[in-house]
Amino acid sequence: MDFKTLLKNRRSIRDFQDRPVPLSVLEEMIRETRLAPTASNRQPCRFIVIRDQGLMKRLSDESKKALLEDLARNPDLPLKQYEAALRDKGFNVFYNAPCLIYIVGPRDLYSLDVDCALTAAYLMFSAVSRGLGTCWIGLGAHVRSSETLEAIGVPDDCTIVAPIIVGYPVAIPEASQRQDPRILKVL
Repeated sequence: MDFKTLLKNRRSIRDFQDRPVPLSVLEEMIRETRLAPTASNRQPCRFIVIRDQGLMKRLSDESKKALLEDLARNPDLPLKQYEAALRDKGFNVFYNAPCLIYIVGPRDLYSLDVDCALTAAYLMFSAVSRGLGTCWIGLGAHVRSSETLEAIGVPDDCTIVAPIIVGYPVAIPEASQRQDPRILKVL
Protein backbone atom coordinates (compact mmCIF):
# COMPACT_ATOMS: atom_id res chain seq x y z
CA MET A 1 0.00 0.00 0.00
CA ASP A 2 1.47 3.35 -0.99
CA PHE A 3 1.50 6.27 1.45
CA LYS A 4 -1.36 8.22 -0.18
CA THR A 5 -3.61 5.14 -0.05
CA LEU A 6 -2.61 4.56 3.57
CA LEU A 7 -3.59 8.16 4.44
CA LYS A 8 -6.86 7.87 2.54
CA ASN A 9 -7.79 4.59 4.29
CA ARG A 10 -6.91 5.76 7.83
CA ARG A 11 -10.39 6.70 8.94
CA SER A 12 -12.03 6.59 12.35
CA ILE A 13 -13.80 3.23 12.33
CA ARG A 14 -16.65 2.57 14.76
CA ASP A 15 -18.30 -0.44 13.09
CA PHE A 16 -16.39 -3.72 13.09
CA GLN A 17 -16.86 -7.23 11.82
CA ASP A 18 -17.41 -9.88 14.49
CA ARG A 19 -13.91 -11.22 13.94
CA PRO A 20 -11.02 -11.22 16.41
CA VAL A 21 -7.66 -9.72 15.52
CA PRO A 22 -4.92 -12.32 16.03
CA LEU A 23 -2.62 -11.49 18.93
CA SER A 24 0.40 -12.00 16.67
CA VAL A 25 -0.85 -9.21 14.38
CA LEU A 26 -1.41 -6.88 17.33
CA GLU A 27 2.10 -7.62 18.61
CA GLU A 28 3.60 -6.86 15.16
CA MET A 29 1.74 -3.55 15.06
CA ILE A 30 2.99 -2.62 18.52
CA ARG A 31 6.57 -3.54 17.56
CA GLU A 32 6.30 -1.18 14.58
CA THR A 33 5.42 1.72 16.88
CA ARG A 34 9.02 1.64 18.12
CA LEU A 35 9.81 3.67 15.00
CA ALA A 36 7.66 6.59 16.22
CA PRO A 37 9.63 9.66 17.28
CA THR A 38 9.59 10.55 20.98
CA ALA A 39 11.19 13.43 22.87
CA SER A 40 14.85 12.71 23.63
CA ASN A 41 14.18 9.20 22.28
CA ARG A 42 12.80 8.23 25.70
CA GLN A 43 10.28 5.82 24.16
CA PRO A 44 8.00 6.10 27.24
CA CYS A 45 4.91 4.43 25.80
CA ARG A 46 3.62 1.16 27.19
CA PHE A 47 0.73 -0.91 25.87
CA ILE A 48 -2.15 -2.81 27.39
CA VAL A 49 -4.01 -5.08 24.96
CA ILE A 50 -7.57 -5.97 25.92
CA ARG A 51 -9.57 -8.49 23.90
CA ASP A 52 -11.99 -9.56 26.63
CA GLN A 53 -15.39 -8.07 25.67
CA GLY A 54 -16.72 -8.21 29.23
CA LEU A 55 -13.73 -6.26 30.51
CA MET A 56 -14.06 -3.71 27.70
CA LYS A 57 -17.72 -3.19 28.67
CA ARG A 58 -16.69 -2.69 32.30
CA LEU A 59 -14.04 -0.13 31.25
CA SER A 60 -16.64 1.63 29.10
CA ASP A 61 -19.09 1.77 32.02
CA GLU A 62 -16.42 3.10 34.39
CA SER A 63 -15.38 5.80 31.92
CA LYS A 64 -19.02 6.82 31.37
CA LYS A 65 -19.61 7.03 35.12
CA ALA A 66 -16.52 9.21 35.66
CA LEU A 67 -17.45 11.53 32.80
CA LEU A 68 -21.01 11.93 34.09
CA GLU A 69 -19.57 12.81 37.52
CA ASP A 70 -17.40 15.45 35.81
CA LEU A 71 -20.50 16.86 34.10
CA ALA A 72 -22.40 16.94 37.40
CA ARG A 73 -19.59 19.05 38.88
CA ASN A 74 -19.28 21.29 35.81
CA PRO A 75 -22.28 21.20 33.44
CA ASP A 76 -20.58 23.62 31.03
CA LEU A 77 -17.86 21.19 29.95
CA PRO A 78 -17.60 20.60 26.17
CA LEU A 79 -18.29 16.99 27.14
CA LYS A 80 -21.95 18.03 27.47
CA GLN A 81 -22.51 17.09 23.81
CA TYR A 82 -22.01 13.42 24.75
CA GLU A 83 -24.27 13.42 27.81
CA ALA A 84 -27.17 11.52 26.21
CA ALA A 85 -24.84 8.79 24.93
CA LEU A 86 -23.06 8.58 28.30
CA ARG A 87 -26.42 8.07 30.04
CA ASP A 88 -27.44 5.34 27.57
CA LYS A 89 -26.77 2.03 29.33
CA GLY A 90 -26.48 0.29 25.95
CA PHE A 91 -23.82 2.65 24.60
CA ASN A 92 -20.33 1.17 24.67
CA VAL A 93 -17.69 3.88 24.24
CA PHE A 94 -15.53 1.26 22.51
CA TYR A 95 -18.25 0.48 19.94
CA ASN A 96 -18.04 -3.25 20.69
CA ALA A 97 -14.70 -3.43 18.88
CA PRO A 98 -12.89 -6.77 19.14
CA CYS A 99 -9.78 -5.15 20.64
CA LEU A 100 -8.73 -2.16 22.70
CA ILE A 101 -5.12 -1.03 23.05
CA TYR A 102 -4.37 1.44 25.83
CA ILE A 103 -1.21 3.46 25.26
CA VAL A 104 0.02 4.56 28.68
CA GLY A 105 3.08 6.28 30.07
CA PRO A 106 4.61 8.08 33.06
CA ARG A 107 2.25 10.87 34.12
CA ASP A 108 5.08 13.24 35.13
CA LEU A 109 6.83 13.17 31.73
CA TYR A 110 6.46 16.59 30.09
CA SER A 111 6.27 15.19 26.56
CA LEU A 112 3.97 12.25 27.26
CA ASP A 113 0.90 13.48 25.34
CA VAL A 114 2.91 14.19 22.20
CA ASP A 115 4.97 10.98 22.50
CA CYS A 116 1.81 8.88 22.89
CA ALA A 117 0.01 10.72 20.08
CA LEU A 118 2.84 10.02 17.66
CA THR A 119 2.98 6.41 18.80
CA ALA A 120 -0.80 6.11 18.35
CA ALA A 121 -0.52 7.49 14.81
CA TYR A 122 2.10 4.85 13.97
CA LEU A 123 -0.12 2.16 15.49
CA MET A 124 -3.09 3.32 13.41
CA PHE A 125 -1.05 3.43 10.19
CA SER A 126 0.29 -0.04 10.94
CA ALA A 127 -3.28 -1.27 11.40
CA VAL A 128 -4.45 0.24 8.09
CA SER A 129 -1.59 -1.43 6.24
CA ARG A 130 -3.04 -4.77 7.44
CA GLY A 131 -6.63 -4.01 6.46
CA LEU A 132 -7.65 -3.14 10.01
CA GLY A 133 -9.56 -0.12 11.25
CA THR A 134 -8.94 1.98 14.35
CA CYS A 135 -10.37 4.86 16.31
CA TRP A 136 -8.90 6.89 19.16
CA ILE A 137 -11.60 6.83 21.85
CA GLY A 138 -10.95 9.79 24.14
CA LEU A 139 -14.06 8.96 26.17
CA GLY A 140 -12.44 5.64 27.11
CA ALA A 141 -9.46 7.12 28.94
CA HIS A 142 -11.38 8.03 32.09
CA VAL A 143 -10.97 4.87 34.14
CA ARG A 144 -10.22 6.16 37.64
CA SER A 145 -10.74 3.18 39.93
CA SER A 146 -7.36 2.20 41.35
CA GLU A 147 -8.54 -1.42 41.54
CA THR A 148 -9.46 -1.46 37.85
CA LEU A 149 -6.28 0.32 36.79
CA GLU A 150 -4.27 -2.23 38.75
CA ALA A 151 -6.29 -5.13 37.31
CA ILE A 152 -5.59 -4.05 33.71
CA GLY A 153 -1.91 -3.44 34.43
CA VAL A 154 -1.55 0.36 34.50
CA PRO A 155 1.49 1.07 36.72
CA ASP A 156 0.91 3.48 39.63
CA ASP A 157 3.11 6.17 38.07
CA CYS A 158 1.41 5.96 34.67
CA THR A 159 -1.71 7.37 33.04
CA ILE A 160 -3.84 6.32 30.10
CA VAL A 161 -3.25 8.65 27.17
CA ALA A 162 -4.55 6.92 24.05
CA PRO A 163 -7.31 4.29 24.03
CA ILE A 164 -7.28 2.87 20.48
CA ILE A 165 -9.90 0.39 19.30
CA VAL A 166 -8.83 -2.06 16.59
CA GLY A 167 -10.70 -4.45 14.36
CA TYR A 168 -11.70 -5.44 10.86
CA PRO A 169 -13.93 -2.65 9.53
CA VAL A 170 -17.37 -3.33 8.10
CA ALA A 171 -16.58 -0.50 5.65
CA ILE A 172 -14.13 2.36 5.27
CA PRO A 173 -16.06 5.63 5.16
CA GLU A 174 -15.14 8.47 2.86
CA ALA A 175 -13.16 11.25 4.47
CA SER A 176 -15.26 14.16 5.64
CA GLN A 177 -14.79 17.50 3.91
CA ARG A 178 -11.37 18.96 4.65
CA GLN A 179 -10.45 22.64 4.68
CA ASP A 180 -7.51 23.92 2.71
CA PRO A 181 -4.39 24.23 4.87
CA ARG A 182 -3.90 27.66 6.41
CA ILE A 183 -0.32 28.66 5.85
CA LEU A 184 0.08 31.76 7.97
CA LYS A 185 3.34 32.90 6.49
CA VAL A 186 6.24 31.74 4.39
CA LEU A 187 9.50 33.49 5.22
